[in-house]
Amino acid sequence: MSEATIVAENRTSFGKGAARKFRAAGRTPAVIYGHGTDPRHVTLPAHELSLALRHKNAVIDLKIDGKNELVLVKSASKDVITQVIEHVDLVTIRKGELVHVEVPVHVVGETLSGTTLDLEHKTVKVAAEATHIPEFVEVVLNKEGAGHHVLAKDIILPEGVTMDLDADTLIASVVETPAGAAEETAAPVVAEAPAE
Repeated sequence: MSEATIVAENRTSFGKGAARKFRAAGRTPAVIYGHGTDPRHVTLPAHELSLALRHKNAVIDLKIDGKNELVLVKSASKDVITQVIEHVDLVTIRKGELVHVEVPVHVVGETLSGTTLDLEHKTVKVAAEATHIPEFVEVVLNKEGAGHHVLAKDIILPEGVTMDLDADTLIASVVETPAGAAEETAAPVVAEAPAE
């Protein structure tokens, strides 16, 4: 996963009024947690942050007071109407450190005609090295029919990544669509022989 480099500024003013002023100036308030240190309050350039947040579990190379440190975006709150990022929580990480994160499940391939895939888990929890978090994991389909199940153990993971789920957890299943069921139950039409 690529790391974005962002310069952060320490902040000493807090509250809604201060946060509004930061956002008006194009900066997003953030808090950095982790490794037994007290939470630190900073602001980040809003545009650069929004670009980094296009990736789930974004890792940012943060520059504060001339020093660099790696942080993982733990959560971000957005305004429901404007979609402006209002606040971000960051966690300090170290290269080589194992982190536990949720990653999206992508579906590759398709099911048989008359069926559809019922995705039980749109995301799954994995353990990965902090700087090698996969952007997603894949469920691969090859024209499977109704009744086919995809379990956690069926998902192929990148090297060094493990699933934080029981191996037999149901991830997805192929189910018949109403149209597919109707096709099966429809009786074949037999033409009657004309009467003599």
